Amino acid sequence: MVEKSHSAGFWPSLYEPFRGLGARMADWFAPASEASVGEDGYSIRMELPGVEEKDVKVSLADGVVTVRGEKQSSREEKGETWYFSEREYGSFSRSFRLPPDADAGAVKADLKDGVLTVVVGRKAASAAPAGTEIPIGRG
Repeated sequence: MVEKSHSAGFWPSLYEPFRGLGARMADWFAPASEASVGEDGYSIRMELPGVEEKDVKVSLADGVVTVRGEKQSSREEKGETWYFSEREYGSFSRSFRLPPDADAGAVKADLKDGVLTVVVGRKAASAAPAGTEIPIGRG
């Protein structure tokens, strides 16, 4: 067990609130998403407004679906006496662990109207044996 010592001084406790800030910032900038399960499989929907299909990669490895991409958008307005430019650039990555009955061979991904939909099928449920008698041994 690791124990925090009060004899470490003032400075270590000053930085305590900022631990893990990077991970919290990454979650804040990650695209909004939802995951659901239906009779036929699993569905993941992710909001990607302004992201083109060529800038998104979807992969499945070791039971984890990972969506990676990069957003590149810019807006520019000019007037007679004014100029305005706004740019957004950045990479994102989201991963989703699938249940054991997910079928890695039945995965589809579609990007339409700024929403990425990934559908993963389910493996057919194996029929459980009706019952098996187990012999009892003597000692």
